[in-house]
Amino acid sequence: MSQILNRPKEIIDFCLKPSGLSKESEAYEEVYRRLEHVIRTYQVELAKAKAPVAVDFSQMRTITLNEDAHGQD
Repeated sequence: MSQILNRPKEIIDFCLKPSGLSKESEAYEEVYRRLEHVIRTYQVELAKAKAPVAVDFSQMRTITLNEDAHGQD
């Protein structure tokens, strides 16, 4: 599955979906607020740089937040 996610809300919703957190929970709201701040700050820095920026997540450890959301495989 290949998706182009370029808006903070799309990115955050995509990332939080497997967490299983209720959108009405305090934990969800806090995580959402923090992720939104990080993404918006990053976007501002990219705009200042006026140059393409590569982000390499290949060295990042994989963490499964919710086995049920991933089909238990």
